[in-house]
This record gives sequence, structure tokens and C-alpha cells, in this order.
Amino acid sequence: MAIFSAFFLFFSSLFASRLSLATEILVLRQQLLVLNRTVKQPKLRRRDRLFWVCLSRLWKDWRDALIIVKPDTVIKWHREGFRLYWRWKSKAPIGRPPIDEEIRELIRRISRENPLWGAPRIQSELRLLGFNVAEKTVAKYRVILLR
Repeated sequence: MAIFSAFFLFFSSLFASRLSLATEILVLRQQLLVLNRTVKQPKLRRRDRLFWVCLSRLWKDWRDALIIVKPDTVIKWHREGFRLYWRWKSKAPIGRPPIDEEIRELIRRISRENPLWGAPRIQSELRLLGFNVAEKTVAKYRVILLR
């Protein structure tokens, strides 16, 4: 709800006179100075941080308007968000991809029907059939018959 009121104030300020805008800015800055003296450390939400990070990318004089936090803090938030984004983006799937039950059963069937074939031979036969499976996977699912 506060975001809508902020947008309303922004759009209404487009039609206000320069003197009234300058007075409003002066009043707001004075209130911020009082707030800054009384409150040791303000609690900023994620959306507040996101606001300042986006504003720092869009407005060249953003550092002059900062009172609550230091400009280095906003830069730190931006870098932290960038780091989190790339950590999420580069996260690889964990573990090996699952092998279909059909391929596992085919490996077992080939190894039962050809007991002298090892894993490399079964792997090459599966490749001829169009299944690209690692030799270690074939060795894992191969049936070894005891004599």
C-alpha cells in the first residue's frame, strides 16, 4: 500500500510548482535528520533495499539524497544481489541423471543372454541401439551369473 502512495505522490509532484517541491524536500530532509539522530539503526526491508539498488542504477545523483544509509551500503547490497543471482543461475543439478527402468531391464536382459560379455561390450551394443549409457552404469546394472 505504501508503494501506491509513493507513486501517487511522485505523479502528483510532476504537476506541483518548483517552490512547493523544494519546500517539501526541505521538510522531509529535516524530518530525516531528526529521525537519524533519534534512531540508532533503522530497519530496512528487502523492498527498501531493492528500491535503493534500482535507483542507484537509474539516477546519477542518488548518493546526495542518501541520509539513512551510506552509499557504500547500497553498493554492497547491489553486489550481494548480483552474487546471489549468479549463484542461483550457476547451480548445477546434484547427482547423476536417473536411468530409465527400460534401459536397466535391457542391460540385465543382454547380460543374462550373453554371460561372457563384459560392461564395455554391452555398452557398445547399447550405443548401436541408440542408448548412450556410461560403462560404469552398465557395470552397475549388469547381471553376473555364477557358475
